[in-house]
Amino acid sequence: MRDRNFYLLILIIVIAALAIWIDWPGHDTLKLPFIKSTRDISVRQGLDLQGGTQVLLEADVPATTEVGAEAMDAAKNIVENRVNGLGVTEPLVQLQGDRRIIVELPGIKDPDQAIATFRQTGLLEFIDAGSTFLEPGTVVKTSFSTSSTETVTPTATVTSTGAVTDTGVTTPTETIYTTILTGKDLKSAEVGFDSTSKPLIQFEMQADRADFFEEYTGANIGKYMAIVLDRVVISCPVINSAIPDGSGVIEGSFTLEEARSLAIQLKYGALPVPLKIVDNRTIGATLGQDSVQRSAMAGIIGVIVVLLFMIVYYRLPGLMAALALVLYALLNFAVYKLIPVTLTLPGIAGFLLSTGMAVDANILIFERMKEEIRAGRGLSSALSAGFDRAWTSIRDSNISTLITCLILYVFGSNFGASIVKGFAITLAIGVFINLFTAITVTRTFLRTLFDAKGDQIEDKHWLLGV
Repeated sequence: MRDRNFYLLILIIVIAALAIWIDWPGHDTLKLPFIKSTRDISVRQGLDLQGGTQVLLEADVPATTEVGAEAMDAAKNIVENRVNGLGVTEPLVQLQGDRRIIVELPGIKDPDQAIATFRQTGLLEFIDAGSTFLEPGTVVKTSFSTSSTETVTPTATVTSTGAVTDTGVTTPTETIYTTILTGKDLKSAEVGFDSTSKPLIQFEMQADRADFFEEYTGANIGKYMAIVLDRVVISCPVINSAIPDGSGVIEGSFTLEEARSLAIQLKYGALPVPLKIVDNRTIGATLGQDSVQRSAMAGIIGVIVVLLFMIVYYRLPGLMAALALVLYALLNFAVYKLIPVTLTLPGIAGFLLSTGMAVDANILIFERMKEEIRAGRGLSSALSAGFDRAWTSIRDSNISTLITCLILYVFGSNFGASIVKGFAITLAIGVFINLFTAITVTRTFLRTLFDAKGDQIEDKHWLLGV
């Protein structure tokens, strides 16, 4: 038993050291030995703590035109996918009424580029231009697209092993062009780089459309195939040979951010309805830096008061529980950085609530242990009986809390209430870590103490709060 307790103590010390290393101020990059890649583990803050951008989108159709709930829900999902593709932490995307979508982007660095990414319809078309060259930037009518956008895209070309190249002949036209393929036929669209490190977009057609694409390009050698995004021509190359495997690249004079934006639009599909910006505002942290600091100070004072209560009332067991509670806080913060979890005010509230529950578990254990000592049991047997008898109560209370967290998480996911979801996540993480610190860590500390100083404590029940 002593050997097992010794190994557990070593494991706890190692875990505590790792948690301190991850939590250390300024440690924002994780790089493990033998692994070349690094990972950002900086603290993520929500809109209420760091501010950001809030955008209100509305269906860009006549007021007399009815917009179906299914179309708006699909548009909301596509916008959410595009926002997630930007790497924004804890974004809020939810429907407002039957024609509007509200988007909140915490800490976004380039609001204009982000807005352009999720607002544009993102309808990609490969059209048959025949013998007519369409100058990039020309707005055209196609057999597939019927909505209008205001998109300006840099000049681009499409190539596949040098099969398609640009020419310089310009012939304006108002003809309705036949759409060959659309963005729905794409299997993937990713950002890449050419030999000179210029950004480009690598695309691949769906397997069932790759043969058609190869057959079309092979049958139209010497003719133009324009690439159109939201009815605006971004390239009009001439077909020099068949493009095999349905793979190609879109090259142009766009920046890396513009290439990423275009790839996200193509990857996550076209919006079923065009959207316009009704309101766009940059907002500061709703709490303010001073309020955040005061809230943190209040939380620290509260935890200190709880620790003092545990030490004064339960003496040595309380001191061991206080050490376990410190480890509990370190582990929570480390997990927040590793997952990562975006800290919002409700999320912080979930952590503080779980801290109270961690103390509650120790109180149950110590009260059971005191009963066993009053009944005449020795320290080791009283310790084991206290943990065993308190375990069922701790288990049931934590299970009920986890069920509540699951309900809140599902509610927050389905109804766009991200603050509710954040509260559920931090509370659930706290419950799981609590089961480790309250049961394993506190018991290991007490066993180590009793093994080392048991003879001196045996007759001094006041040290145990009895």
